[in-house]
Amino acid sequence: MPDFLFITCQIGAERAVKEELTQRWKDFRFAYSRPGFLTFKLPENHRLADDFDLHSIFARAYAFSLGKIQGKDQAEMAREAWELFGHRHAERIHVWPRDAAEPGEHGYQPGITPQAIEIHARLLEECPRAKGDSPIFVDTKIGTVPADPLEQARRGEHIFDCVLVEPDQWWIGFHRADRIASRWPGGMLALELPANAVSRAWLKMEEALRWSQLPIPMGAHVAEIGSAPGGASQAFLARGMIVTGIDPAEMHPDVLNNPHFTHLRCRSTQVRRREFRKIRWLTADMNVAPNYTLDAVEAIVTHPQVSIRGLILTLKLPDWGLASQMPGYIERVKSWGYNIVQARQLQHNRHEICVAALRKPFRRKLPQVT
Repeated sequence: MPDFLFITCQIGAERAVKEELTQRWKDFRFAYSRPGFLTFKLPENHRLADDFDLHSIFARAYAFSLGKIQGKDQAEMAREAWELFGHRHAERIHVWPRDAAEPGEHGYQPGITPQAIEIHARLLEECPRAKGDSPIFVDTKIGTVPADPLEQARRGEHIFDCVLVEPDQWWIGFHRADRIASRWPGGMLALELPANAVSRAWLKMEEALRWSQLPIPMGAHVAEIGSAPGGASQAFLARGMIVTGIDPAEMHPDVLNNPHFTHLRCRSTQVRRREFRKIRWLTADMNVAPNYTLDAVEAIVTHPQVSIRGLILTLKLPDWGLASQMPGYIERVKSWGYNIVQARQLQHNRHEICVAALRKPFRRKLPQVT
């Protein structure tokens, strides 16, 4: 197995990634970094599976590293990349760039770039199996089926990874797709803001729903704290849900005019608890420190007349130092009775974290009748 791991993350989150790995993976040794890109030396004879879970909130994508290649000619670099990959098994190619800036800086949004798509095509073209001219790549199935550079991988597929650290410097690696984000190229979705979206909150909520895979059915009652102007509400409404928006600010007319939307123009502390009796799913995105958001949500979900099954919470990190508090925030959510809690810095998050929680009842196994 390779001796190094590479990780991509949001620019600015590098320190948070290092601290996470220091706490959980004490034998990993930091080796090299650029903004949004880090490598770690793995312990000798580590025996990590190719689909192992890094258990990181701030790592957007990671893979075993096979090294880097550098040059000006893409065709030559692609051939060198396959030589570096060797005779490993692969069914799909993932190509993505490290972030060029912080999300929102001069309108920048992390994603798969045209250059990444171009290099994906070049790697596919130079794949020895696709060309049929190299017996050492007999395990590589790339080229036997159509390849979409933005398509989600299937669980269990072996991935050839290529990170564009610089335009003329690629890092090559591999992983096996398992958890949902590991199936997306670079852990990123190819989402486009709809023309009718009233804010980029639609992107955050759509990604949160796809990543968390919360089982929210059509017709479900959802409450959103901090709903104005309504981008996230639109994501729920488009999925056929009934939404109650809670915000003292104005909602966009397009959202207000939807017959399945109700606006409570006040703060969450001013909402009578009976308004939540039909609500089974709650989301919150407020421009306050994490503990204020958690205070507001806790006052609702722990009320005896309220039964919220699942949560999607956005916790703001105005100071990167708050990243170290994430384990405590997660434990607090669990203390409310949510036994499935996951957290991730989404591609469309800025200085914030998405926390998804589900209260899943434990089912006692009945004794078998013989």
